[in-house]
Amino acid sequence: MTLSVLAVDDVPPALAELQRLLSASPDVSEVATAGDALTALRMIQNDHFDAVFLDISMPGLDGLELASLMARLNEPPVIVFVTAFEQHAVAAFGIGAVDYLLKPVRAERLSDALARVNRLLAKPASEAPDTMAALPVESDGRTRYIRRTEVSYVEAHGDYVRLHAVSGVHVVRMPISRLEEYWAPAGFVRVHRSFLVALDAVRELRSDSVGGLLAHTDLGDVPVSRRHARDLREKLLIAAKAGQLDRR
Repeated sequence: MTLSVLAVDDVPPALAELQRLLSASPDVSEVATAGDALTALRMIQNDHFDAVFLDISMPGLDGLELASLMARLNEPPVIVFVTAFEQHAVAAFGIGAVDYLLKPVRAERLSDALARVNRLLAKPASEAPDTMAALPVESDGRTRYIRRTEVSYVEAHGDYVRLHAVSGVHVVRMPISRLEEYWAPAGFVRVHRSFLVALDAVRELRSDSVGGLLAHTDLGDVPVSRRHARDLREKLLIAAKAGQLDRR
């Protein structure tokens, strides 16, 4: 399907370039523009848009705040963020964005984003995607998505987390407590103030040299604090009985 799109950016040259790129795409039938978030909100309330391509850093109401307001609508448009700042990516996906483009936007990345929008709109509402099933990692102007199913455990590092995955260790700007909220329903368990572990990644529990408990995974051992040990054992038992430990 061809898309009706709203582009939002407070910088006129950036908005004009985004409009040009969107208009040149065969996936887009109509492009409207707004130079600030409040104007965009009024346009979204009065008209139908399939997707909104949205800058984050804007005066007054910023892009993340506008996206939060749009999420409350009965039929919100699909959100794609377009920004010069990579540090907001996790927050953007947490709100429900389907993609996060870094400026200057490349035509092939824009094409990928439009394809994501079309795939989402083609699904029934009951099949809405799990927006935190993958986390974006920015490196050298490229965005790589680390799937949750690749990650065996997560290690806190200040306001960042280290994802220990099959593809390596990836750093994401996000507190571990926030990631725990998102990933707990998918089987990630807090086992230490600084560690989460995927239940289906745990191969066995071991004792360390001083009598502490370790959760052994294929990617390394994860320390388990005494206050979390009983909870982990119980959750592993429940998962085993449900056949949920054989997925990796």
